[in-house]
Amino acid sequence: MEVTTDLKLTALTQVHQNLGAKMVPFAGYLMPVQYSGLLDEHNTVRKALGVFDVSHMGEFLVSGKGALELIQYVTSNDASKLVDGKVQYSCLPNDQGGIVDDLLVYRFHDELYLLVVNASNIEKDWNWINSKNTFGAKLEDHSEKTSLLAVQGPKALQAMQKLTDMDLLSMEYYTFKMGTFAGVENVIVSTTGYTGAGGCEIYFPNENAEEIWNAVMSAGAEFGIKPIGLGARDTLRLEMGFCLYGNDIDDTTSPIEAGLGWITKFTKTFVNSEAIRSHKENGVAKKLVGFELIDKGIPRHGYEVVDANMNVIGVVTSGTQSPSMNKPIGMAYVPTELSKPGSEIFINIRGKALKAVVTALPFYKA
Repeated sequence: MEVTTDLKLTALTQVHQNLGAKMVPFAGYLMPVQYSGLLDEHNTVRKALGVFDVSHMGEFLVSGKGALELIQYVTSNDASKLVDGKVQYSCLPNDQGGIVDDLLVYRFHDELYLLVVNASNIEKDWNWINSKNTFGAKLEDHSEKTSLLAVQGPKALQAMQKLTDMDLLSMEYYTFKMGTFAGVENVIVSTTGYTGAGGCEIYFPNENAEEIWNAVMSAGAEFGIKPIGLGARDTLRLEMGFCLYGNDIDDTTSPIEAGLGWITKFTKTFVNSEAIRSHKENGVAKKLVGFELIDKGIPRHGYEVVDANMNVIGVVTSGTQSPSMNKPIGMAYVPTELSKPGSEIFINIRGKALKAVVTALPFYKA
């Protein structure tokens, strides 16, 4: 196929095209959305293992004596609780009470951290964090030279263990190790999964991309490994109720509204912390909830949440037909009084108010 010149490519773009992947623009990159089909790929990850190319994600190294101080100020979670080899989920609050981005914070030691940010926000996040760096921390953007594979599924760690002396099988959730993987030195392997199916993420230089991809596919062959596109990544994360930046959270949504109070720690001062503290103490008018559609239909991003009389009361942020449960599910912002599980809401689908019920997250429980 002809590649559009204004889209960035990962080091594995040609591999995906050779495998017959359907390629689409995503966050400024040309990315595989599916290979064998969304249902097949989704079920492969839930039951065995699949590999995602997520090299479009951004990676910033933060180092020096001011590294922790900077991270503490720009992120909502308490990074001082991290120990070497641990990862933390957090967000970057903005000055208006919304979210610049959600991200992962990796601690190597007390003066070296890795921030992993969303592809669509790399430049925005880089500029934002640098604008707040009055602490003398050193920042390096490694996004363009780093490749990242997510090997997800119940068989993933067993398969990947064949490629390394690092003990992957005993790794706890949200930890990481660095060592030799598939013959390549200084590879980072972490367990932060975005699918709820177990597995790991593998960070390495672009020049090793094809050899590591081939090694991963070979090691997983006996377990039925398949390449997986962004389509199944979205249905897998939605079944777990994981937020997607640009859909469920953005510059206008408060961490408290989004149900991210658990990563918002007021034991420290961070960007706009007083305003966000007031959201927690005084309450918010809307909350992000999971819901299951009772009437027949499929909810989609941007659909209106309405009452029985078709008055608009909220908006769907993510929605799909769940492949694992074979029922329509979604996430939406609704008035706080309707945010408790069991509350009845309606989704406007093609001019009809279809009944839905607010559901506790995650939707899918293994």
